[in-house]
Amino acid sequence: MQYLSHSPEETEELGVRFAGALRPGDVVALEGDLGAGKTAFVRGVLRGMGYTGRVTSPTFAIANEYETVHAAVVHCDMYRILDEDALYGLGFEEYLDGRRILLIEWSENIRYALPDKRKTVRITYGEGPEERRIEMMEAV
Repeated sequence: MQYLSHSPEETEELGVRFAGALRPGDVVALEGDLGAGKTAFVRGVLRGMGYTGRVTSPTFAIANEYETVHAAVVHCDMYRILDEDALYGLGFEEYLDGRRILLIEWSENIRYALPDKRKTVRITYGEGPEERRIEMMEAV
């Protein structure tokens, strides 16, 4: 599915709607350039799952964990993960236990570690400064 967003608020709203399709064990690979709107989309997903607290990018923390009324959610940022040793040193494989929803920004950096069965959300810049093209795909 492809969508066109004209603002961060619209991107967040798409995340809210996307949240309804997520279940524990789902892995969502978020792809897109710096500032494309990955975190805005994640904010929407968490809001769609009933989370009302603050959602920030886990760039330096690597992973933020959230408890929602629907499921536990882990929001990862793999921007600074440059090799397999760094990834597994974080205990990443524990997040793939099927008990939580995993939202991974900069998933391109760890493609080798992602399960074949995953959802991918690709966000790219559009024509205007706030416009984004959002493509949602599922691999099985």
